[in-house]
Amino acid sequence: MKLYITPGSPYARMARIVVIEKDLGGRVEVIVARTRAPGSLYYQINPSGRVPYLIRDDGVGMEESALIADYLDRLDGCPSLTSVPGNDVWEARRLEALARSMLDGLAVWSRETGRPHNEQSPTTIAHERARSERMIDVWERQIEDPLMHGPFNMVQLTLACALGMDVRNPDFRWRGGHPKLTAWFERISSRPSFQATMPPAP
Repeated sequence: MKLYITPGSPYARMARIVVIEKDLGGRVEVIVARTRAPGSLYYQINPSGRVPYLIRDDGVGMEESALIADYLDRLDGCPSLTSVPGNDVWEARRLEALARSMLDGLAVWSRETGRPHNEQSPTTIAHERARSERMIDVWERQIEDPLMHGPFNMVQLTLACALGMDVRNPDFRWRGGHPKLTAWFERISSRPSFQATMPPAP
């Protein structure tokens, strides 16, 4: 299989982490795609131009990080990241949606600040900064949920990829006043899969 990524994409990072956590390095070739470039050959592979994009063994392509993560997690018949035992499935989905919401807002902020300065929208940047501050306050409380401290799962993975975006956005300063979240992130981000997929600084 082929997994197309860009090194700075938090969504691609999610899929890359699953590849490592599920020991799929021998089955999945990770390829850096050239995106946001007119005429890129990658657009012949994935017309949307987005990452991650997985081409399965049968040649069928799949887009969207959550879908790809779920597919990769189930290849061995023993899903460990996307399956939640017992009655916690709705709580897990609620928390994953909460983490994904913060990740999506941070991605908008990052893309906006990546534009040439004269093309940036101060209104959009201010909106996403405020959103991130509210969400970080929420997660300082939610981080005590047992699902955030049990076996490694997609909720933890999604939240950690969101928090790790501070490497790409130095204005995303979330640690101050959030000791529980900071301690949790330090533990999760020490996993080899996170260290191996560290995004480059802008």
